[in-house]
Amino acid sequence: MATPRERLLDAADELFYKEGIQSVGIDRVIEQAGVAKASLYSVFGSKDELVRAYLARRHERRQARIAAMLAQHHTPRAKLLGVYEVLSELAANPSFRGCAFVNARAEARPGSPLETVCDETRAWTHSLFASLARDAGARDPGALAADLVLLYDGAMASARMDGDPTAPARARTIAAQLLDAAVA
Repeated sequence: MATPRERLLDAADELFYKEGIQSVGIDRVIEQAGVAKASLYSVFGSKDELVRAYLARRHERRQARIAAMLAQHHTPRAKLLGVYEVLSELAANPSFRGCAFVNARAEARPGSPLETVCDETRAWTHSLFASLARDAGARDPGALAADLVLLYDGAMASARMDGDPTAPARARTIAAQLLDAAVA
């Protein structure tokens, strides 16, 4: 049986991602998790800390999905383009609501811990693309990474806003063209 912490995180993940952090009250999370209010406060201390833990877990799962993909590919090029394949899988899910971190960042108060968690995840995404661009032999890995992140963000936004699950696959094609130009 799942621990109260796991049940709270599962409930938070479903509700916050589907409906937004600010619109979901703590009572709804507690009810869905099937735990006492005291459990929330003894495990997390506050809603802010629950939100931070929810986002940290989403980030860990994202890192794990990407690590699994990277392990399946053998060339730097395939690894870099594989990031868009992971996004394609996510966008094809009927429950896809875009990037949890973009959604959360839009609701964050300036200077809040929520903002910090989102910014750290963002830095990791830039670092991932820069590392993959460097490994693929890009002349300017930082510049290519910035373009690839922009493309990644656009594909995610298009998949969500336009209801277009093919956007990440199209972004992968464009990423391949950018990569070819960057290593030529």
